Amino acid sequence: METPKLTHVVLVSSPGLGHLIPAVELAKHFVLLYNFKVTVIAVTSQTSRAETQILDSVLTPSLCHLIDIPSPDITAFVAQNDAVVTRLCVVMREARPAIRSVLSEITPRPSAVIVDLFSTETIPIARELNILGYVFIASHAWMLALLLYSPVLDELVEGQYVDQTEPIKIPGCKPVRPEDVLDPMLDRNDRQYTEYLKLANGVLQSDGVLVNTWEELQREELEVLREGGSLSEALNMKIPIYAVGPLVREPLLETNSSTELLVRWLDQQPSKSVVYVSFGSGGTVSSEQMKELAWGLELSEQRFVWVVRPPTEGVADAAFFTTGSSGIDEVGKYLPEGFVSRTSEVGLLVLEWAQQVTILGHRSIGGFLSHCGWGSTLESVTNGVPLIAWPLYAEQRMNAALVAEGLGLAVRPRVLPTKKVVRREEIAEMVREVIEGVEGVKGNRVRERVKELQKSAMKAVSKGGSSYVALSQLANRIAG
Repeated sequence: METPKLTHVVLVSSPGLGHLIPAVELAKHFVLLYNFKVTVIAVTSQTSRAETQILDSVLTPSLCHLIDIPSPDITAFVAQNDAVVTRLCVVMREARPAIRSVLSEITPRPSAVIVDLFSTETIPIARELNILGYVFIASHAWMLALLLYSPVLDELVEGQYVDQTEPIKIPGCKPVRPEDVLDPMLDRNDRQYTEYLKLANGVLQSDGVLVNTWEELQREELEVLREGGSLSEALNMKIPIYAVGPLVREPLLETNSSTELLVRWLDQQPSKSVVYVSFGSGGTVSSEQMKELAWGLELSEQRFVWVVRPPTEGVADAAFFTTGSSGIDEVGKYLPEGFVSRTSEVGLLVLEWAQQVTILGHRSIGGFLSHCGWGSTLESVTNGVPLIAWPLYAEQRMNAALVAEGLGLAVRPRVLPTKKVVRREEIAEMVREVIEGVEGVKGNRVRERVKELQKSAMKAVSKGGSSYVALSQLANRIAG
């Protein structure tokens, strides 16, 4: 009797928790649902403690094989002040020989390679080796639409996007406000803009695109991207789009002493009474904003868990490559005098990085003041937690517009936090709104909407749901 062929899929992840975590979750689905052999090639920053923790705790050898490629030295190819997007693109470009070597030598021969957005230059290597090549967009379909349409916009739009007086139109989609464009589009003269346009073209060279969203959440955007849709026609794009989300982390069973203390503290708080404050794995705020945030939390008189890291001036993604590496004394000096002692009964400060899914899944969490990274947004939705949208970098301004205005899942400040300091009174008001449902209307409406989408998300990934079916169709195509 013939042994059934083992289907082998290779996933390629660029540095950064926002890229690594979705790749790991996708890997787990291929192993647990379809019994595929999965190898994850992770190009790692080597400077982020949190990244190392994720790799150590999630990627057990019994689940899938990990090949850790340290980030190549790129000092000769980038300037000191080059943006994160530029750095990521250059890192992944320079890692190509190592990735090629793995793909050509690994056994059994891979049936498919699935790369993240910053690794699209791996697709031509897959082509050469006669392996199917897919791109996994860890964000949503509206962002994918803007990305793919950007080379066309580059021809159509004159001057800077941020100086446009009208919203930026994408065929078949809601337009994007000029101030909400993706980071690389903020300055067309910056090198990251050129790199970004290459990424858009790289996606179109693939055999298909996986998106971390679901049919019922973004039906219109998905339809315009697919064959026959207005955007697809405009781009002459004929590749399949698979909505496979939400792919989110399960709470880790292993806990360390700091997580145990945190959970014990949360256990003692009333249901839905705590606001969780975190700017993701790479986000930072200015010193002035950090103080206003502290005062706002204190003024709100609500319980809070705040993941704190030292402030920076000017760059919101300053901690992107170094998450998890500073001490309490370093952070404490930036907070208002006496803040820690005054709020010790109602607040808990967590240094640098926390097990977010464990926190969001706790019954005492009633709101999440978030940078609106798409992974964090999905974790909030799947746990039924309403958001305070506080976008900082990457596609987060677009995400904030989607969750606050498009989907009704969040309250948000009247000003963009990247443009102006959000003052303590407004912060206190937003916190009270999501926790107490102040004035009885908006906060409650947001909470009800989150509950609706939580059910919709769970249904999509359950057996027979839209995302379950989409991933099965892809798995069948790969297993061929």
